[in-house]
Amino acid sequence: MTVKAVKMPCTSANVYTKVPDGGWGWTVAFAFFVVEALTYGIIKSFGVFFNDLMESFDETNSRISWIISICVFVQTFTAPLSTVLSNRFGHRLVVMAGGLLVSAGMVIASFARSVVDMYVTIGVVSGLGYCLSFLPTVTILSQYFDKRRSLVTAVASTGECFAVFSFAPAITALKEQIGWRYSMLSVGVLQLGITACGSLLRPIVIREQEEVKAQPPEESTETKYMLENEQTCTSIESIDSGVDITTSPSNVPGKTKAEPKSEEPKQQGQNLIENNSTPPEPKTKLLDFSVMRDYSFICYAFFGLFATLGFFAPSLYIIPLSRSLGIGKDHSAYILSAMAIAEVFGRIFAGWLLNKKPIRKIFIELICVVLLSVALVAFPFASGFWGLMICSVYFGFMLGTVAGTHIPLLAEDDVVGIERMSSAAGVYVFIQSLAGLAGPPLAGVLVDTTKNYSSAFYSCAAGMVLGAVFLALVRPCKTGLCHHQQQQQQVEESTAGPPPELPDDFIDMDIGKAENLGKGSDSVV
Repeated sequence: MTVKAVKMPCTSANVYTKVPDGGWGWTVAFAFFVVEALTYGIIKSFGVFFNDLMESFDETNSRISWIISICVFVQTFTAPLSTVLSNRFGHRLVVMAGGLLVSAGMVIASFARSVVDMYVTIGVVSGLGYCLSFLPTVTILSQYFDKRRSLVTAVASTGECFAVFSFAPAITALKEQIGWRYSMLSVGVLQLGITACGSLLRPIVIREQEEVKAQPPEESTETKYMLENEQTCTSIESIDSGVDITTSPSNVPGKTKAEPKSEEPKQQGQNLIENNSTPPEPKTKLLDFSVMRDYSFICYAFFGLFATLGFFAPSLYIIPLSRSLGIGKDHSAYILSAMAIAEVFGRIFAGWLLNKKPIRKIFIELICVVLLSVALVAFPFASGFWGLMICSVYFGFMLGTVAGTHIPLLAEDDVVGIERMSSAAGVYVFIQSLAGLAGPPLAGVLVDTTKNYSSAFYSCAAGMVLGAVFLALVRPCKTGLCHHQQQQQQVEESTAGPPPELPDDFIDMDIGKAENLGKGSDSVV
């Protein structure tokens, strides 16, 4: 059971003694489900507008496809900006602002007169809004859960899969009634729901309980030192004992009777009261670049960079590949739908599996990546409708196990931990943007050169295998880095040397003064 410590009225932040693993976190999980549907769900369903845009603007398929390419690139490239803004203004305001940008970009795009206008409105404006909406939501969701983090995140991330089922046919039917422009306008208005979801992201603070010890009264402290002085035969009021009046009573913290030192003890007493109160919270860094010195994070970032190459190929090339094998257009669409259904089950299965204890989650992720590589290699060997159907279902399931967990795994201690996840997620997604921008053109060049769609799947499989290699190095690098940090700390401590020791009691100093005065008087005699 978690204990809620205090509720901050100004920011509505809940302070817990430990991760709640539920509570308001379920509301945040629902908000993440809706945000997933209204961001990635819309992006994956945008293909229903392709033919309409080509006819209206008299453009080629490649030029229209750059709308989504620019959008995805801006979304991932601006991830560090999302992290900085979230740490500065909070996740709630950033997600609400992102929802406004997403909606504004889509609404303005419905009045576009050229494809260049689409590049700016949907590519840049909505792309930035997608980044500000998605990344802070998944980050704060990970903070609300610990033991159930993998399962809850995986289930909530299925929002985009359900959106593909519902939005694509709904938008298609809506276009037949009111046209593509008003349909896009309706989608933009619907995306205002992201702003409503952002308002549900209540901040959370984890603070350990501290036992408050009652401070003894000042009179008892003074009496204690008076008794000690009497036992050592050094009266505070006796000058002959060799005790300096200005050093003994005024050095007692909180002692204010000695007038020459009256102001300084008062300040010391105030400092003690302030020190005994709740310590101020450490200032949060807007973007913690220390993750770039973490070898395990660097390997994990390279894993995300190369694995991203294998995420897009089947969804882009499965229909052209099936058509090249003589499969009809309707049956090709069924293959893509089956892939999306399998992805839902893959995400749920991965969350359930990673929620088991004890288990090393990074190793489970590695196994899923290896199996996903096998799925990519199997596509070129498939023949006929059922061969592609089996490969698509297998790939969709394995894609769900990786796509729904690779960002939440940043919160695990094997990578960076929950404390630095916000900054790590921004840098991680930023690195992924490079593969997201270069991946589709690279596969397109290979297809144009070889005149075979199988080359696209082979290139993605090669990238996934490289990603698996770097993922396998995450755990060893983390262990080696920890030992290196411990050795560095030991070297720094030995170099700095022991701190200067302060006297335990001023009476010892007074006794020393008395002995010196006694020796001086003997020598004079």
